Amino acid sequence: MPVSAHSAETLALQALTWLVGNEDLLPVFLGASGASEADLRASAGEPEFLGSVLDFLMMDDAWVIGFCDAQGIAYEAPMQARMVLPGGAQVNWT
Repeated sequence: MPVSAHSAETLALQALTWLVGNEDLLPVFLGASGASEADLRASAGEPEFLGSVLDFLMMDDAWVIGFCDAQGIAYEAPMQARMVLPGGAQVNWT
């Protein structure tokens, strides 16, 4: 079943909440994204920002596993959600 934009945004918000609750990983995300904590609050409803949250999460398998295990979801779910959000389409170079 295809992932809807609404469910993709919801999953990305869950990922953001998980990141904010992770005192070791949050500073890494803030440093990598250049975002401040105020930016997190201001941008949490923007699909483009939520896509960047999933991009960050998917940089490390351990982060994906930790998030998915905490949420009780399949390990493929972040990637499936990312494909629906702006900028997430897979590029086909052929």
